[in-house]
Amino acid sequence: MADLPSLLLASLSPGTRRQAEQNLQTLSLQPGFLPQLLRLVLDASQDRSVRLAGSVYLKNTVKSRWEDEESAVAEADKVTLRRDLIPAMMTLSGLSDKAVRAQIAETISSIAVTDFPEKWPDLIDNLVASLSESNFSVNVGVLQTAHSIFRPWRAATRSDSLFTVINFVLSRFGKPFLQLFQYTAGVLLSRSAQVASKSDLEFAAQTQVLLVEIYYDLTCQDLPPDFEDTQNQFFGAPSGLFLQFLDWDPSELRGDPDDISPSLPSQVKTHILEIAEVRSPGLNHGSGAVEALVRKVWELIGSGKLPGLADDGLVSQALRFLSTAIRSGYYKDIFGSRDTISSLVQGVVVPNIGLREHEIEQFEDDPLEYIRLDLSLPASSGGLGLGSHDVVTRRQAAADVLRALVGSGLETETTEVAGAWIAQGLREYNENRTKEDSWKAKDTAIYLLTAVATRGSTTQHGVTSTNALVDIVQFFSEHIFQDLEADPGSVHPVLQVDAIRFLYTFRTQLTKPQLLSVLPHLVRHLGSNNYVCYTYAAISIERILFIRQGTQLLFAQADIHEIAPHIIHALLLKIEQAQSPEKVAENDYLMKCVMRVIITARSTLVPDYEKILQRLVRILGIISSNPSNPNFDQYIFESISALMRFVVTSNPATLPIFEQALFGPATIILQQDIDQYIPYVFQLLAQMLELHTTDVPVAYRDLLQFLLTPASWQQKGSIPGLVKLLKAFLARDSAHMVSTGQFTAVLAVVQQRLIPSKINDVWGFQLLQSVMQNIPPTQLKQYFRAIIVALLTRLQTSKTDSYVYHFVHFLLFSMAINVEGLTPDFVISAVEEIQPQLWSQILTNFVIPQTPKMSPKDRKVAAIGLTRMLTQSEVILREPSMKTWPLAFDTLAKLFSEPQHLTSKEGEADQDAGLTMIDYEEQTAGYQAAYSRLAASETVEADPVAFVRDPREYLGQQLKQLQKSKPQIKSLLTAVDPSSLPFVQSLVAAGYIA
Repeated sequence: MADLPSLLLASLSPGTRRQAEQNLQTLSLQPGFLPQLLRLVLDASQDRSVRLAGSVYLKNTVKSRWEDEESAVAEADKVTLRRDLIPAMMTLSGLSDKAVRAQIAETISSIAVTDFPEKWPDLIDNLVASLSESNFSVNVGVLQTAHSIFRPWRAATRSDSLFTVINFVLSRFGKPFLQLFQYTAGVLLSRSAQVASKSDLEFAAQTQVLLVEIYYDLTCQDLPPDFEDTQNQFFGAPSGLFLQFLDWDPSELRGDPDDISPSLPSQVKTHILEIAEVRSPGLNHGSGAVEALVRKVWELIGSGKLPGLADDGLVSQALRFLSTAIRSGYYKDIFGSRDTISSLVQGVVVPNIGLREHEIEQFEDDPLEYIRLDLSLPASSGGLGLGSHDVVTRRQAAADVLRALVGSGLETETTEVAGAWIAQGLREYNENRTKEDSWKAKDTAIYLLTAVATRGSTTQHGVTSTNALVDIVQFFSEHIFQDLEADPGSVHPVLQVDAIRFLYTFRTQLTKPQLLSVLPHLVRHLGSNNYVCYTYAAISIERILFIRQGTQLLFAQADIHEIAPHIIHALLLKIEQAQSPEKVAENDYLMKCVMRVIITARSTLVPDYEKILQRLVRILGIISSNPSNPNFDQYIFESISALMRFVVTSNPATLPIFEQALFGPATIILQQDIDQYIPYVFQLLAQMLELHTTDVPVAYRDLLQFLLTPASWQQKGSIPGLVKLLKAFLARDSAHMVSTGQFTAVLAVVQQRLIPSKINDVWGFQLLQSVMQNIPPTQLKQYFRAIIVALLTRLQTSKTDSYVYHFVHFLLFSMAINVEGLTPDFVISAVEEIQPQLWSQILTNFVIPQTPKMSPKDRKVAAIGLTRMLTQSEVILREPSMKTWPLAFDTLAKLFSEPQHLTSKEGEADQDAGLTMIDYEEQTAGYQAAYSRLAASETVEADPVAFVRDPREYLGQQLKQLQKSKPQIKSLLTAVDPSSLPFVQSLVAAGYIA
């Protein structure tokens, strides 16, 4: 391990990264690697880059391998890390260690998710023992560790297990935490001698930031008794600690006016207001606490008192607190008067809603970041955009205050007050158009109008309900349309973006003819030279084409077939103009629009598909040299898949063109091991193979050998795509797989890699079911006993609820499908060969209890499988197995009590149901490539028991036929549970049973 520092350095360089990562991966499998890596990270003599890279690698290895089924971290190393990580955090308490400390904290958090408290019961005790009243730098490390463990509770679903953990923590950490909070607050607010120096003051302030964050962590799910008892000390008016900290602003901590990072006092105030936003509905409404907080907020941010970028987070959170207080409905006496609304709009909303100078610079110099921020809206409003609700700009938070007022029954007063400001802004613009900055007044007016007009919205669909006092269409026609149709350069680009965004925001309020009439204007703006303008045009087109009415898309291929090629050309032209792979893949909004247009235009693209395909493949070739944007990757592969789906379906003769275009890039991706793209490649290959209706080309068969090697299954994200591809081989080329014996390698993959894995067993069952459908039983028989042994071994050693479900479904599926030679006794006999009467045990302990739990989509398979077992198995009708027959019949009778799940109408399956719902949002890349499903490559699988139209009638016919050869059936039917007798009588009445 002496080469570890050099390997970590090499992993940071693009030229040596891949080889270094491979070497690190090999090294990481050695016992003792992770403790050695931690020692390297703590070695102050090492290069800072090495230490930081080591901390990141430590975190990623723990995340990926701590509980991995195949290469889990050695138990001895786990024990060592659990012992050494808390002291490591205290060692990394210096200011210069902040970045490394954050990685170690996240490492602890990852381990705690699985090990705490069962395997790490002393974690909290060690943290508490490490807290200090004399050394705030140590407290920073301890509290950052605690926060990393507790923070996930904020987003966790309420459950008994969650509250068990929280209560465990509170019993040990709650009182020491409250004591430290009050002590640290006293030190800071009194400026005691303990923080005489600036560095001591900074460490104490950092400690306070973390204490406030942890207060939120510990109270996010519920208010614990100790916190409830001390609530007045924190929230009480007029001298609660939180209220005092909203006034706290020591000059030494204010920082450089040009610094865009929030100061420590600003961070404390922001987190206090986060707590206030969550806790305000539960505060005593007669205590004056919320009223005092509102006054403090008003004093803090009113009249634009905090204009700096560093305070954006504080101002946004303060506005969100106001929105929450308004929406709660408890404080109408504060916000309900017209004078208060007027003061709120004038003093708080308007000063924060106009574009500031740095945002205008961002519009020009960093347009993609401007768009991402502009599309992010507060979670409380439902969101209108595509971005993260955690990032909210001042103007969005200010607009949300207006939405809160409108949504709280104060729409008349709010609309009138805001309307006056809107009219003033429009008048100012119209009277001063020739002035350089006159556009700002109209921009503010449009933003105010958008806010006051919105009552409800969702990320997918934009505004869903509007303020009845605002005429959206009239405002659009009088003030927006002129900027939408204006030539580029004739109006300020921000106003053209405003016009497009207005259309995007209120798209569902416009009729289809209205949207069709403005679509050409949006297409024209795709040719704009302004990055924000053409990107917003793409976003708007994509969202308009996604509008749904019920289960149907509003726009069909006939609506856009004429302009679809022009839209795609304009979008691809913008993408192709970039000069590097990273810049090509930068703007995923453009590629998402390409995808949506292809999905909407469908087969009407047949005349242009070759040019589109060539351009998409060329772009893929460029970005594959350095994959950098997972969203762009998803959309380009989805675009290729959708284009193939609709063009080949319309004209099967085009399939070789797609194969010729895609086989080369697919081969390169597989050969160069571009792990981000391999899952997509397997799905595209499966899609092309499934489209073949005659002989399978040799190129696919040459690939099969590679797919069945262990190396192909190493990457976890590839497994679903590999299974899909092997299923395609089994469906289209099973005869060749039988003649070459390659299907046995498929069985080996199932038995050795998929079924033993708790993560991948579901894919193993999918592959097994495909084998049962496509491989003749005569060829399968000699291997089937080993398959059953593998399934039962996993059932015995590490069963899960999911595994039991899929195991039972597989057994019933195998007995249900109509394959020549595949009888119920094919399955039952293989089980009985392992151990006599084993089938009766499986039937009694697993199949019968699990069948009623089958999901609606699986119930028909279950019913047919049980019917065929009861009527076609010789084994089940022989002693001593016969005693289980009535039990199985009872289970079947209960299934028939919900017949709606057992029948299907012809043609009711929507072949494009998954496709038309494609609406990918932001995805985050983890420490390994995750599986990304290509919806366009998916097809609705054929009903495996389609040969049965009505399962109840099928059961009756089978019983009627069986009665002729097996008269004992009548006595078996009399032994069923009394609750099943009405069902038996219905079969008698129908003439199925004598």
